[in-house]
Amino acid sequence: MNLQRLFIFCTLMLLSLSAFAQKGGTVRGKILDAETGEPIAFGTVALEGTTFGANTDLDGFFSITGMEAGDYNLVASYVGYATQTIPVTVGTGIVYQNIQLQTGVELETVTVSAEKSAATNTVQISKVIVTPKQIQSLPSVSGEADIAQYLTVLPGVINTGDQGGQLYIRGGSPIQNKILLDGMTIYNPFHSIGFFSVFETETIRNVEVLTGGFNSEYGGRLSAIVDITTREGNKKRFGGVASGNPFMAKLLLEGPIKPLDERGGSISYMVTGKRSFIDQTSRTLYSYAENAIDTTGGLPYSFQDLYGKVSFSAANGTRTDLFAFNYQDDVNYSGVADIGWNATGGGVTTKLIPPNSNLIIGARFVGSAYQIELNENDGSPRDSRIGDFSGQLDFSYFGRNSVIKYGLNFAAITTDFNFRNFLGNTISQNNNNTEVAAFVNTQFKVGNLVLEPGVRVTGYVAQTTEVEFEPRFAAKMNLSDKFRIKFASGLYSQNLIDARNERDIVNLFAGFLSGPEERLFEPGSDDEETDDRLQHAVHAIGGVEIDLSDKLTANIEPYYKGFTQLITLNRNKRTAAEPNFVTETGEARGIDFSFRYTSKRFYGYFGYSLSQVTRDDGEQEFPTNFDRRHNINFLGSYKLDEAGKWELGARYNFGSGFPFTRTQTFFTQFNFNEGLDTDITTENGTLGIEFEDRLNQGRLPDYLRLDLSLKHIIEFSEKTSLEITASVTNVNNRENIFYFNRVTYQRVNQLPILPSLAMAFRF
Repeated sequence: MNLQRLFIFCTLMLLSLSAFAQKGGTVRGKILDAETGEPIAFGTVALEGTTFGANTDLDGFFSITGMEAGDYNLVASYVGYATQTIPVTVGTGIVYQNIQLQTGVELETVTVSAEKSAATNTVQISKVIVTPKQIQSLPSVSGEADIAQYLTVLPGVINTGDQGGQLYIRGGSPIQNKILLDGMTIYNPFHSIGFFSVFETETIRNVEVLTGGFNSEYGGRLSAIVDITTREGNKKRFGGVASGNPFMAKLLLEGPIKPLDERGGSISYMVTGKRSFIDQTSRTLYSYAENAIDTTGGLPYSFQDLYGKVSFSAANGTRTDLFAFNYQDDVNYSGVADIGWNATGGGVTTKLIPPNSNLIIGARFVGSAYQIELNENDGSPRDSRIGDFSGQLDFSYFGRNSVIKYGLNFAAITTDFNFRNFLGNTISQNNNNTEVAAFVNTQFKVGNLVLEPGVRVTGYVAQTTEVEFEPRFAAKMNLSDKFRIKFASGLYSQNLIDARNERDIVNLFAGFLSGPEERLFEPGSDDEETDDRLQHAVHAIGGVEIDLSDKLTANIEPYYKGFTQLITLNRNKRTAAEPNFVTETGEARGIDFSFRYTSKRFYGYFGYSLSQVTRDDGEQEFPTNFDRRHNINFLGSYKLDEAGKWELGARYNFGSGFPFTRTQTFFTQFNFNEGLDTDITTENGTLGIEFEDRLNQGRLPDYLRLDLSLKHIIEFSEKTSLEITASVTNVNNRENIFYFNRVTYQRVNQLPILPSLAMAFRF
């Protein structure tokens, strides 16, 4: 079946779902914060005296369907807000009702919370929802809360450390994780000083981390999804945050262009920017760190981030967002490596809520570009550029106990890559590729069973066209109010290839290129060809959720990811005749334990992960260079006073050592550019490295870090306050390895102990 016929079939199939009709009336609308106009996510809405109800989504939107015509009381509630009851009259059509909740109500206990409701009504396997409040509870470097520091404590997430921070999620390399910001793909979300991401915490509404088994709405990656959604600017008044610390300064401004009216219409804006100056301040404040990481003239980091957003909201809930960003980063280790990258992008998203239809229509058109260049002292530069433009059109249908979402999306991707390996051979590739996909995902509840089947069909269009059929399935059984079991599985495919060098003891370079057009061979074979130009994986994940008390929950998830085909650079290429790419297979297996305790004054989290990640190139099976067998995280924050003006935070991380391939010997290398006529007696050879035959048999030292912070809030008025945070990073001054130069045997450590004092003025 060719691609055109396939998508005609899929489109007709998906559109036919709109024929499903829901008997009875519908009440839908949004719950908003009365002070800022910000949507309230995961709020509870119910028709009093009935079994009809719903939770709001990230946009504060709810839909209750299937009730008989009549007069009802619509009750809206959320923790910390005053419950509001509004009379509504339901007919056979759709009633739209905006609700604005007032803050200021402190609730010690909540009989039915949105979190508990979501736990019993959605599968949520391998899914962690992170809120800005949780991010800000983390002891933060320089006193600045950042999602980069919070993601590293989540179950199944491995981080390379304080510098060059990259995420490896349940056996997947960074290229196998898709990082989304308002639907845009962010190819490098972390700065070279790994404490900070490109994202501004103050702008985040919600973060969903899907560590495996994700549904059919997401595609193009083998391992995991991190989906970050930003909020709208304040719809009622001008405000912002200005902050500074020894690492950087930032400013956020927001406010209404057209203030929120009683019907729910508004236009608002939000702009934010941050700029580092640690390369300057460290010369005085952290001069001792220069020797610790072997630099001179200050810590060698520089970055700058800019983000802006304008939001248009209509009275019926329809909303359109325009946004753009620019992120820059540079780090220069004198005599070791100089690396710099730049990312820019923007787009528009809209959610249309027709007044007389149960379908909610979403659309998104975004584009981004990323380029990176690395120069090391070995004279082997690497550079990579990637640009993409993508769009999506989707439809959501809300039934009483079900949700159906289906849609179409496309992405046009251009990659340009240049890499010189340790033998002096250059690998270059420039590609233009297109990905088109159709998906349908359903979720419905039958008694105590929640089912979430779906399917994604993706066409990868380059020199040839490959079509992938990817079924996905997830389920949860509520065995009791406090005990739940769950399962997820699926097939996944990917076209992008990672350009990291597995023989680097620690990787600095994050380059990307599309799937190869040249011939590929089966793993370990020089003559058995494969026509498959894609990478593939299968996921199987189980889980148990236990509410040990009203405040303490436990989650246990064993998982398996089988990478049935991976494509990597032939980094051992010796001659022009040898292929640029080789194929491998791989496996990731493990189990994650996490415990979460939440009360009015204390928040605690403990996680332990046991995992094993291997690759097989057809000749040998070996651990990946991110195979961390044991990983332990603890996070705690405690409010020292009843009013929450003083808060103490602590974070501890232990990780067993990463594997690396040991050096066996050095030798003088001749390239024989003139063949047998090459005169090695007159030609100057280069330094060659002979590696141990078996890959990654060595282990780096274990990683350990402890951070502490103390926060105090001074309120000047209802709208203005000063937040002062004292923090100490790497309290025990642990020497964790960051980089090692094989030739000079030069070791660069992670950052040493770093005390800091930060101030943030909110207005």
